[in-house]
Amino acid sequence: MSAHDLVVRSSRVVLPGGERPAAVAVDGGRITAVGGHDAPFEAATRVDLGDVALLPGLVDTHVHVNEPGRTEWEGFATATRAAAAGGVTTLVDMPLNSLPPTTTPEALRVKRDAARGRVHVDVGFWGGAVPGNVPAQLRPLHDAGVFGFKCFTSDSGVPEFPPLPYAGMREAFAQVAAFGGLVIVHAEDPAALAEPADGGYPAFLASRPPDAERRAVERVVRLVAETGARAHILHLSSAACLEPLAEAQAKGLPVSAETCPHYLTLAAEDVPAPGSDGHPAAYKCCPPIRDSGNRDELWRGLADGVISCVVSDHSPCTPELKKGDFATAWGGISSLQLGLSAVWTAARARGHDLRTVVGWMAEGPAALAGLDGRKGRIEAGADADLVAFDPDAAFTVDPARLRHRHPVTPYAGLELTGAVRTAWLRGRVIDLDGPPRGELLDRPSTGTDGNDAAEGKGDRRP
Repeated sequence: MSAHDLVVRSSRVVLPGGERPAAVAVDGGRITAVGGHDAPFEAATRVDLGDVALLPGLVDTHVHVNEPGRTEWEGFATATRAAAAGGVTTLVDMPLNSLPPTTTPEALRVKRDAARGRVHVDVGFWGGAVPGNVPAQLRPLHDAGVFGFKCFTSDSGVPEFPPLPYAGMREAFAQVAAFGGLVIVHAEDPAALAEPADGGYPAFLASRPPDAERRAVERVVRLVAETGARAHILHLSSAACLEPLAEAQAKGLPVSAETCPHYLTLAAEDVPAPGSDGHPAAYKCCPPIRDSGNRDELWRGLADGVISCVVSDHSPCTPELKKGDFATAWGGISSLQLGLSAVWTAARARGHDLRTVVGWMAEGPAALAGLDGRKGRIEAGADADLVAFDPDAAFTVDPARLRHRHPVTPYAGLELTGAVRTAWLRGRVIDLDGPPRGELLDRPSTGTDGNDAAEGKGDRRP
C-alpha cells in the first residue's frame, strides 16, 4: 500500500453522519479516505490528536474585508489570519466597505488583485446589487464568478453602496432568478427605523425595533414567491422573523436565513453604558443585539432548522471609530477568531453537540455558497481543510492576542470554552506567521474570469 501524504487520527472526528473515532487520509490536498481509528493507513506525515476533536474547516460567508481603498480598517492579510486562528478555512467577502464596491466585473478584478497572494485561507466574493448596476451588471458579475448579490433594504451606512428600492429589488430578483443565482439581503424596513433619542444602548435598540426586520423579511418572501429567486436573509437578529420564514419554507419557497455569534451569545441587558471602561460601542451592530428572551428564540430557530447558518458578520474598524456613544460610533462586531469558541460555549450549555455546531458553521454556509461538494465536511473527495479543536479548553479573551487588525471586541474579558489548536488548508498546516497559501475562489463551475484557470480558483473538482 502506498503512503498517503497525511493521516490525522482522533477519537472525535466530526463526520456528516456523526462523531466517531476515525482516521482521515489526505493526498494532493484532498481527503482520499476516512477509515476506522485503527485503519492501517501509511503516511508521510502522521498526526494523532488523541481526544482533541477533528472538525472540517469552518466556512464563513459573511466577512467584511475593507481593501482596497479603506486600509485603515480590516485587510485581507489580517482578516484571513484571524479566520485561520479561529478555525475558518474558507470565507466569502462582502461587496461593500471597500473602494470601489464590488458592483461591476472591473471592481471585482480590483478586489481580487488586492487579495491575491495575501490570503491565509480560501476566499470567495459576493457581488452587490445597487441602484445603477441593476440589471445591467448582474449577469456579468455572475459570469465573473461572484457567489451571489447583496442588497440593502435600508441605508448601508456607506454612500457608495445605497439601498435598493422595492421596485429595484423586484427587478434584481427577477433577473437573478432567470440565471439561477442567489440574492442575499440586509433586511430592515427603513420606514420602521429612527434616529436614537440619545447615546445610550436602550435608545439605539429602540431605534431599530424587531418589526423593522420582520416587515423587510416579509417583503423578501413576497419577492421570492413572485419571481422564483433564491434569497437568503443576512444576520437575523429579531426572532419575530422566524414565523414568516418558517411559513415560507413550509411552502417550499427557496428562502433561508443566518444568524451570528453575537446574537446567540450576547444580550442587550449586558451592554455597558457609554463612558464605561473599554469600548462599549464594540457592541454596536445593525441589526442590533437584542434581549436574552429574543436570544433564546433564535436558538430555537436554529434547532428547528429555520435558521441554517451561523456566520460572523466580521466588520472591525479602528478603536477611534468605536469611541463615542451608540448614536455616533461606527458598528460592526469582530468575531472571526472567536466565533467557534463563542458558539460552542453557548451551544454546549444548551445541550447541542459538536456535530450540530459543525452543521451550522461549516456545512450550512458551504451549502449556501454552493461549495458543499468541496468544503465544510470531512469526506472523501472534499478539500482537506481540517481543524483540531479542543472542546474542553477554557480561556479568557484577551484582545491583545487577536489576529484581526484592530483588536476591539465585545468578547474582551469573557471566559470561553473550546480552542483551535491547528488548522490545515488542503492538507497543509496553516502557519499564521508564514507566507499566505490561500486561493481565490469562484462560484463553482464558472471559471469565466481570465485569471481563474491559471490560478486554480474555480471549482477544481474533475
